[in-house]
Amino acid sequence: MAFTQAPLPYDFNALEKYGMKGETFEYHYGKHHKAYVDNLNKLTDGTELADKSLEEVIKISFKDSAKAGIFNNAAQVWNHTFFWNSLTPAGGGTPTGELAAKIDQDFGSFDKFKEEFSNAAATQFGSGWAWLINDNGTLKVTKTPNAENPLAYGQKALLTLDVWEHAYYIDFKNARPAFIKNFLDQLVNWEFAAANYAQA
Repeated sequence: MAFTQAPLPYDFNALEKYGMKGETFEYHYGKHHKAYVDNLNKLTDGTELADKSLEEVIKISFKDSAKAGIFNNAAQVWNHTFFWNSLTPAGGGTPTGELAAKIDQDFGSFDKFKEEFSNAAATQFGSGWAWLINDNGTLKVTKTPNAENPLAYGQKALLTLDVWEHAYYIDFKNARPAFIKNFLDQLVNWEFAAANYAQA
């Protein structure tokens, strides 16, 4: 059973007026994400991992040096699918309901959450990810390098921001802080985060 690339939840050009050009998705989704899927299929073809779920492959290959290439590609397939769903046209703003209350409880305020999330995304050295996670019932902000993700650590991801340079260079050049601010102000999909929180 081959691993497949999940479709984008919106058109390539759907986020143009919210700061992300269709060209970004042509390269990021159409080339980077697709390459991870293709590489994962090549690396697992004919192995016992070929019939596992993507999540199982990530957990099995994590910290196994003999499977480092498999982990990197599998995790990046999962991370990117999760990231596309963390974005939505006319997103941003503030969450509502139970998630909003939990953010206030665990961070002190929504503004404090934004500060912590922005700092994690801005200070992740080199390539990686910033996450809002549920860690045993407590919401936390974390960051991971390269392909690593909360799933590998047994945590529940609610939301992510890709801070690999190719995620923002077409739209924001080297201004990662502007990319982070735009994500929080205009793109973050709080409905997706709330649904993930409800499942935790």
